Amino acid sequence: MIVTETRYCSFCGSKIEYGTGKMYIKRDGSVMYFDTSKCEKNFLKLHREPRRVRWTEEGREAKAKRIKFSKDIVQKPQTPVVAEKKEEESEAAAEAPKEN
Repeated sequence: MIVTETRYCSFCGSKIEYGTGKMYIKRDGSVMYFDTSKCEKNFLKLHREPRRVRWTEEGREAKAKRIKFSKDIVQKPQTPVVAEKKEEESEAAAEAPKEN
């Protein structure tokens, strides 16, 4: 029985199957794993940040945060029923002094 370590792509966050992918070691000694050449090129050659790319895990999380934040900011307009009640109250207040 072979016990394998589960590795994840350093760019997109997907699982890397045993025996596939590439390992890249930086000069500072940190190790990066890439599952496809697409991820490798986006990170090393094009210098893209994973959170700004739509198809990565970080990109999906960032989008979810933006959507949640925008929904919190946008306030729903008041319903017309509330405006009608205010008009009825003002009419009732105007009629009350006439009765006295």
